Amino acid sequence: MSSKRISEEPAYVLHRYDWSESSLILEVFTRHHGRIALVAKGAKRPSSSFRPILLPLQPLHLAFGGDAEIRTLKSAEWAGGNVMPTGDALLSGYYLNELLLRMMARDDPHAALFDAYSQVVQILASEHGDALQPALRAFELVLLREIGVLPVLDAQTLTLAPLVPKDRYSLVPEGGLRQAGQDDRASLSGSQWLELQEALQDSAPFTQTLMACASLLPGLKPQLRTLLNYHCGVSTLRTRQMMIDLQAL
Repeated sequence: MSSKRISEEPAYVLHRYDWSESSLILEVFTRHHGRIALVAKGAKRPSSSFRPILLPLQPLHLAFGGDAEIRTLKSAEWAGGNVMPTGDALLSGYYLNELLLRMMARDDPHAALFDAYSQVVQILASEHGDALQPALRAFELVLLREIGVLPVLDAQTLTLAPLVPKDRYSLVPEGGLRQAGQDDRASLSGSQWLELQEALQDSAPFTQTLMACASLLPGLKPQLRTLLNYHCGVSTLRTRQMMIDLQAL
């Protein structure tokens, strides 16, 4: 791990917690260095320039240095362009952050995933609510692919048999993509899985996958939720449970 100073690094704050009476530990998603931990010394002081800057779902440019597991934040600047999401969009942003914290190893760069996250954040900050659910599903697919746990979607995982466009297939945690059975609660047609595979291979994977997901939400969402919960090692993510609790009020 290099001890040189890194400057002008595109980043987002995923989580922050107290380190001392005046300082914070940040979990940060950066474009070129992946998920890293930083200490923001004095960030809780009223006079600190960090206080209005180190917020979630806001594009930042950071400078940091050090060779320890937790490096030291030197400076932070707001990159501009996004307002803070509210309501369901804000909860959805916290959901994305929880996924990244649970599923990404530290110091493992994923520039394509960072770019997809930036695009989702822009959608969350906009007033285009109809794009929210497709954007979340597209990000989930890109995340699963980038960390290496999404099988190819143009063949059955165990047999490598090509998909039949009119047949139904389900994506399951321990079996990958398989022909849908009577016990499978959700499935997509072979042609729909092929469309998603083609979108993920595009030069602009997030945009194309978002467009492909728009018409597949009822069948796709429960399959991705089951797969994500499996790889996160939980039955329900905290932010998902929060959404359920709020809807029940």
